[in-house]
Order: sequence, then C-alpha cells, then structure tokens
Amino acid sequence: QCLKIMTGAIMPAALDTVVPLEFVKVEGDRVEIPPGVVAAGDNRRLLGEDLMAGQPALRRGQTLGPAALGLIASLGLPTVTVFRRIRVAYFSTGDEILTLGEPIREGAVFDSNRYTVFGLLKRLGVDVIDMGVVRDEPALLEAAFRSAATLADAIITSGGVSMGEADHTKAMMKQLGDVAFWRIAMRPGRPMAVGRITERGKSSLLFGLPGNPVAVMVTFLAFVRPALQRLMGGAATSPVLLQAKSLEPLRKKPGRTEYQRGIVSRAGDGSLTVRITGNQGSGVLSSMVEANGLIVLHHSQGNVAVGDSVDVMMFSGVI
Repeated sequence: QCLKIMTGAIMPAALDTVVPLEFVKVEGDRVEIPPGVVAAGDNRRLLGEDLMAGQPALRRGQTLGPAALGLIASLGLPTVTVFRRIRVAYFSTGDEILTLGEPIREGAVFDSNRYTVFGLLKRLGVDVIDMGVVRDEPALLEAAFRSAATLADAIITSGGVSMGEADHTKAMMKQLGDVAFWRIAMRPGRPMAVGRITERGKSSLLFGLPGNPVAVMVTFLAFVRPALQRLMGGAATSPVLLQAKSLEPLRKKPGRTEYQRGIVSRAGDGSLTVRITGNQGSGVLSSMVEANGLIVLHHSQGNVAVGDSVDVMMFSGVI
C-alpha cells in the first residue's frame, strides 16, 4: 500500500487508516511509522457520521447559535429562512418613578426596572421600543397602551397591577383588551397581569409586571421569557435546574412557588451547595447581583432543613 499526505481529502480505496504526519519519519522513499501510535481505523471520518442523507440539520424553532451557524456553513448554505426579530415595547408606570437625570424628590425612586428589563430583552435578541415612564393617569396610560399596541408584538410594563387606588394598569388592560390571568401563586411576583391589547386590528401580547425590581426579574424569567421565545418562532426552553444542598434552613409555606436568591458553590467533596444572599425582600436588587441562581421552592414544598436538596435555576446565559 502507499502513503499519501491528506488534508481533508477523500480516502483512497483499500485504505482505512490515517497516520498523523508528526508520527511519520520520511527519508527518501523510506517511510517509518513507530509501532503502537495508531490502530486500524484511526483518524478517519466516515461518510454521514455528522449528518446522514435525509436527516434534518436543524429543526424549525431552533436558535441559530454559534454551533448552528457553523453547521449551516459546513453544508454550503449561504442563506437560511429565519423568523424576524419581534418588537417589544416597554414602559414603567408610576408618579414616583424618576428617569435618570431628573432631580431627586422626596418619595421618588429611580427607574431601575427599565434597565434590567432592557438587559433581559437584549439577551433574547428582540428589538426594544423604549417608551419611558408613564404617570398614573388613565388618559396617559391609555395613550401609551394604544401606541405600544400599534408598534410592538408584545408590551411589557412594570408597576400598577396591585390593589392600590392609583394602580390603573390592570383596569386599562381590561378596558382595551383581555386579561387572561392576574395574581400568581408565587413569591416574589404575585401581582402580575397577562393578556392582550388590540388596537386598529392588531393584537399585542401584554405583560403587566409588578413594580418591585426583584419581582420584575423573577416574573420575567418565569413567564415573559418563555412566552417571548414562542412568539419569536422558537420552542420555549425550560430552565435547567441543578440540585444543591442547602447550607441553611429555609422557611416556606405550601401553596405557592417561591424563588429565593442564592449563591451556588462546590464543597470540598465535589457536591454543590447553596446559600441565600441574605435579605430576600423584593426591593433588594443588590441581592440579584450577588446571586448566581434562584432557589426554586415548588408549589407543594414546605420548609427546607440544612442539608436538604433544593432545585436551583442558574443565571448563566440568562441574566
């Protein structure tokens, strides 16, 4: 048999093994291959080992990440058909909300929700329509909702969905469209409204999120993100839950799902452990920065003892 130097070529008939050049010593017509460096069948790629004829390379709804883009290029396809980016409009509501740059006034807070939601939406790859802050006045809210419905495929608001007298968002949702559900058996994030608004024959999905910043992020991860994934033409992906042993007792009442901010680390024996970040108040945004995941205490679950295993939704790639 003969030796051929091959770089991506088709293997000649009757040959079944490729020897890396660095293992070969060539002196004139003499070729030396040390014993034991290769076995029969090494360093070859079989026809169809990546994709068999007739097998789909990608399925409808898959995200075109780096690996998928490489696979498309390996098939010699210069273009593929994709769903367009969806447009998502966002505005914060409340007389107490300050836009960055406004002077501080008593009883007011800066609009942090706008920036956390923008960051979460950008991670999803949608086009964001920034509609700023809308005051708690029915006429202003109605105008904002109508405008957003004509511009966007989905609308997200924060604030105005609880039981306060000035919380007009849910009422405006009911006036302009349909509210599918309101008030969720979860913590944080109980006051949340989901529905649709129709304007000039166009229907937009609507998420009325709570006003507290941690509740906004948790409800986004639990409800908004999977819904937008479906709206984008993809398959809603369930979060990957890791099992970790709790380093401290956790109080929990059955009958609602709770999300607590946690820090997952690896113990000396290689097992995963988790501890909470401290104050779990829904306005404590710094604890979301400290955390690397959410401890998920399920609907029927009760108190957690030290050493009990709990599910953790990791933030990597999401937040």
